[in-house]
Amino acid sequence: MRAHTEYLWFSTKERREILRITRDVESVVERSGIREGMVLVSAMHITAAILVNDDEPGLHEDIWEWLETLAPARRDYRHHRTGEDNGDAHLKRILVHHQALVPITEGRLDLGPWESLFYLECDGQRKKRVIVKVMGI
Repeated sequence: MRAHTEYLWFSTKERREILRITRDVESVVERSGIREGMVLVSAMHITAAILVNDDEPGLHEDIWEWLETLAPARRDYRHHRTGEDNGDAHLKRILVHHQALVPITEGRLDLGPWESLFYLECDGQRKKRVIVKVMGI
């Protein structure tokens, strides 16, 4: 078994954004030369997440609405006592999760017909990274 690691860097214009990163991850898989295995895509920041879903703007709005319902932006989070104002971003990240594991078959991401990979930023406007670790043969 072999492994190949690269990092993707993101600095979003908005505090909250969903970025499609499927092509970025496909490029890493291609450079790895691995034909059969898995790729781990993991956000390396505590207010960002990785998700696999449909690339449809209405769904993206629904995701934000759902996250805001479950972890609303508000001033009374205990976390804010540290001087931060992003308590909700930490909770949103927990709900979505920080990583995804995607199979690689014949050198390509083996996603479903409507699936894409996304970087979900809950507290952006600064540089953050994602690790892409390709493992296999």
